[in-house]
Amino acid sequence: MHIRKATKDDVPAISALILSLAHHFTLRPDGAGAEEFLLSLQPSGIERHIDSDQMEYCVGMVGAQLAGVVAVRDRTHLFHLFVAEPFQRRGLARALWLHAKSLHEQAQISDAMTVNSTPFALPFYEHVGFRATGPRVETRGIAFIPMRWTLG
Repeated sequence: MHIRKATKDDVPAISALILSLAHHFTLRPDGAGAEEFLLSLQPSGIERHIDSDQMEYCVGMVGAQLAGVVAVRDRTHLFHLFVAEPFQRRGLARALWLHAKSLHEQAQISDAMTVNSTPFALPFYEHVGFRATGPRVETRGIAFIPMRWTLG
């Protein structure tokens, strides 16, 4: 997998990839109640993230195909980390995490990184060293567990 900075040309594919996985983080399979959040994952929302000075947004490519995305906000919060279903369980999420971690370490601004993990991704984040900082949260149609990773 080749990881590179996301461009506006990637926006439609990024949006489609994340939305294809929405059933893993919405409370209801049909997304009812999560409309506002799902709207933020449409191309216009993804483009705003890519354009933001606060965000480092990268894509993982396998050949010419988008296999995953990773975004870090303010180099301290893992904002997005998604791997397309055909590429899951092949080490791509770990590679994207290591890329995000390197961005964080280069910034030298904090010894910790946070993420709001989906229940589906919780085992992965625990495996790479994140620890829950609070109970599962259910709000606006989605579920997540706040987590923190500490350097060292």
